[in-house]
Amino acid sequence: MTLLNPQLTAFAAVLAEGSFEAAARRLSLTPSAISQRIKALEDRLGQVLVLRRLPCQATPAGQRLLRNAQQLQLMEAETLSEFAATDPANRAASTMAIAVNADSLASWLLPALAELHARHGMLFDIRTEDQDHSADLLRDGSVLGAITADAKPVQGCAVKKLGVMRYVPIASPVFVEKYFNDGLTAATLGHAPMLIFNRRDDLQTRFIRSVSRARLTPPIHYVPSSTAFVEAAALGLGWAMAPAAMLAAPLASGVVQTLAPERWLDVPMYWQHWTIRSPALNLLTEALLRAATTGLQISRDTKQRH
Repeated sequence: MTLLNPQLTAFAAVLAEGSFEAAARRLSLTPSAISQRIKALEDRLGQVLVLRRLPCQATPAGQRLLRNAQQLQLMEAETLSEFAATDPANRAASTMAIAVNADSLASWLLPALAELHARHGMLFDIRTEDQDHSADLLRDGSVLGAITADAKPVQGCAVKKLGVMRYVPIASPVFVEKYFNDGLTAATLGHAPMLIFNRRDDLQTRFIRSVSRARLTPPIHYVPSSTAFVEAAALGLGWAMAPAAMLAAPLASGVVQTLAPERWLDVPMYWQHWTIRSPALNLLTEALLRAATTGLQISRDTKQRH
């Protein structure tokens, strides 16, 4: 059951699923029916809303509409849930689209989401994005909330500080002996292979700049997985900046060691979300704030230590 305009429902589904075919499967319709609804909505508003490519993307006008559609879908689910006690056919779980950096997802976030699902039946559409860029998904309307390193609120959003995620430079003992026997210098950092999560990841570069102002171009491995990142360092592929929250066991077992115990990077983490009246969004915000008190470090100084 849905209370939303069918055209708006089809529009949101296309952008969530990435194609007309996938949206049709989700809504139990034909791709032709989805296309007709999108076209009718565009004719009605007098603007192109969806770029027909793979994956489908919203135009600037579509982004503005998507922000409202996401909020309407959440409120629709909450409204239907109020009637579920008397009519089970109206039961609808709230699906929250959120943007999360991979390191938070791999370390402290999931238990909070699991608790919300167990207690309230909430569902989550998690989009992984670097903390320096996750706010972009708020701006384009893809998500209702984002864990981000940006303290400046996106227009229409509220910001709450979660804490700081501490990143520590690590490598295997064999790797350290091979490449850093003479310590952390421009020469050793320029020669030692480096692990990078993806091409948006600049943590390692920032750390290098804290040690040396030289323009260095070390060999690079791209490893787009938080858990594989630590494992790759343990196997000697390269050195990396890894979340301290994920290093207790690897450090204790000796498969990795810190390159310099007195050096780290503290990255401030914030929760940004749309300012709408939503019990589900309030529950999510409260759960993230509670989880962050143990999953992240609380520090007045969130600048890099060097």
